Amino acid sequence: QKAFGAEPSFGRTINAVASFVRTLTSRNAPIDRFLKGEEGAMSANARLGFELFQGKAGCVQCHGGPLFSDEKFHALGVPDNVEVFANPFRHFAFRRFFRTLGAPGVEGYRSDPGLYGVTKMRADWGKFRTPSLREVTRTAPYMHNGTLATLEDVVAFYDAGGGPLPGKSQLLRPVGLTPSEQSALVEFLKSLSGDPVVIERPELPDYQP
Repeated sequence: QKAFGAEPSFGRTINAVASFVRTLTSRNAPIDRFLKGEEGAMSANARLGFELFQGKAGCVQCHGGPLFSDEKFHALGVPDNVEVFANPFRHFAFRRFFRTLGAPGVEGYRSDPGLYGVTKMRADWGKFRTPSLREVTRTAPYMHNGTLATLEDVVAFYDAGGGPLPGKSQLLRPVGLTPSEQSALVEFLKSLSGDPVVIERPELPDYQP
């Protein structure tokens, strides 16, 4: 923490959030039941979406494996969330966060540097880690900054080859899915969510600065 100029309380908060997230487990998702041989676990449209996911749409290039993520960082050309920079309080919090990471020149940031804020390598500007798609129906809005409201918006974004910003990953290209294929892909994405995760709210101790 000291190496990045971060305050101890900031580090404790990050560790606490990460520890909590690790307790959340996706269970009984239709995709898992289907892969175990339960044909009826997914609709015919969802199965078509699965084929597109692995083939024509190319999603599996970054969203493979048990977590549906390659755990790597990519630049997608996602437009910035203008509300972050229009709201003084959100803009201040944004800059404060990157200052704790030791990122240079934070006063002039008008876009999210992504991985660059950690590595300080210009080639990493605008790169973000591929998120898991498990329980994706419960994590709207989408992308790192919440600029896409629905799964339909996300599929359309990728079908168009990503966003308009330069420096995008070479894996992105216009796909040309038909409306029915886009619908099937969305139906497949819905199959990645399982039973609701029930969390009992714990009794928290008083805040200690």
